[in-house]
Amino acid sequence: MDALLTSFLLAALGEWGDKTQLLVLLFVARYGKPLPVLAGVAVGALANALLASAGGLLVHDFITLRAISLLVAVALFYAGVAGLMGRSRPDDAPQWRTGLFLTTAICFFLTEFGDKTQFLTFAISAQYGVLVLPALGATLGVLAASAPAALMGAKFEAALPVKGIRIGAAILLLLAAFVVAINALRLV
Repeated sequence: MDALLTSFLLAALGEWGDKTQLLVLLFVARYGKPLPVLAGVAVGALANALLASAGGLLVHDFITLRAISLLVAVALFYAGVAGLMGRSRPDDAPQWRTGLFLTTAICFFLTEFGDKTQFLTFAISAQYGVLVLPALGATLGVLAASAPAALMGAKFEAALPVKGIRIGAAILLLLAAFVVAINALRLV
């Protein structure tokens, strides 16, 4: 259960104000259908998370607990630094002939492949040595960050301080990275 909750929280924090929300806003603005967009995000996020979690599970038995803790610290640091960097809004949504759901799933998968949430999921899976719970938690975290953008549409950025929330989440991730690294290095 710790793996599920940890990956949920980290994915929700990491994806706030990130390109996932921007992609969701773009698709909802263009097509006006939030549910197929969210369903596509869920499938793309689950595919990314399962790949990351499988990799973490493979690494779990080959490195020490201390090394895994350092891996988690590096993943948190990467997510925090990435969160401090500004995101540019994509110019236009792709117009593929695959339908809105499949287009969103493919775009999300490709856009988020190798992103901070995938790295965090990898690290959490390596730490706990489980496959499904970190992947499910990360997927739900991505959906928790994407749902407000999908449901509010154009009003999203005007109603919420997205940049402030993104920077606050990034600072929390950096603080968590510091604490995990200090503990992993046994400096305390």
